[in-house]
Amino acid sequence: MDIVTGVGVLDKAMAVLRSVAESPKALTQLQESTGYPRATVHRLAAALEAHSILRRDVEGRFELGHGLVPLGDAAQARFPLTDLARPILSELRDRTGESVQLFVQEGQQRRCVLSLETPHGLRWIVPEGSVFPLDAGSAGHVLSRTNSSAGWVESVGDREPGVASVSAAVRGPGDTLVAALSVSGPIERLSQQPGERFGHAVLTAAAELSRTLGG
Repeated sequence: MDIVTGVGVLDKAMAVLRSVAESPKALTQLQESTGYPRATVHRLAAALEAHSILRRDVEGRFELGHGLVPLGDAAQARFPLTDLARPILSELRDRTGESVQLFVQEGQQRRCVLSLETPHGLRWIVPEGSVFPLDAGSAGHVLSRTNSSAGWVESVGDREPGVASVSAAVRGPGDTLVAALSVSGPIERLSQQPGERFGHAVLTAAAELSRTLGG
């Protein structure tokens, strides 16, 4: 189990929820994916179901519950980061011709909250909502406060073979680190020096979004 908060039952419940977020799961599959005892998984899943955070689909598998919908709407309304970022990332994608993403930190992980794909047939797809570690990939290094004299951080085959990326920090009021903005794609197009190719464009977009957020 990944210890994030030190509150065991909360960390376990979140592990169950994130496992179901990947795909609907029967109890046995949920047990296998989390590594928890069957009784523990059943108790947590049943409690989340009682709160409408999980539900059962027609096959009896655990699926995300309808109780998450109003919570997600409220979170989006109070933290409109993606709405503010979308036009800026759209312009960056059109300018570079590559896929762009926006990541925020969640504990010791990072989550993709906005992903716009390149029109190229050969592409690196990052689904919105995907969770990745902080210790790999240029966005992870940015969110881990890796310093760079250039202002951007690049990675080549760091987290995924054949994929290159370059990222820059997005900051809010008080110079708070809010997110990491990235351009990513196949090494064949981004080259072994993605920062030299797209670093300036990523920095420009990150700075624009930072200004929009009051950073």
